[in-house]
Amino acid sequence: MRTFHLEIVTPDGPAFDGEAESLLVHTTEGDVEILRGHMDYIAAVDVGRARVLADGQPRLASCAGGFLSVSGGEVRLIAVTFEFAEDIDAKRAMAAKERAERAIANAKDRQSKKIAEAKLLRALNRLRIAKK
Repeated sequence: MRTFHLEIVTPDGPAFDGEAESLLVHTTEGDVEILRGHMDYIAAVDVGRARVLADGQPRLASCAGGFLSVSGGEVRLIAVTFEFAEDIDAKRAMAAKERAERAIANAKDRQSKKIAEAKLLRALNRLRIAKK
């Protein structure tokens, strides 16, 4: 299969930088799969799964927030969080889920509740990806 250069970065640093055969990511408009030769494209990334196919091996990841850019054949995913399944600490994700649930139950205002709900979505996504 033909490859393209893929760079995935987060505030914590690079998550992937190399040749890939495909990238599947969940955007605010739904799932998008990028293959070599994809037209120039930009999209906001939502909480969801991502899949990188490199060297014939698919790797699932939990991804949340940021944007995806395809320009001149270069593909960049700038994510708020991006963790490959094998790197997810399920106990930490479960603790984050429980904290978010408590924060939702104890929220005093709408903004606090929305923030806690976003944290819960991220934690649930990490747990779902870690189990696969």
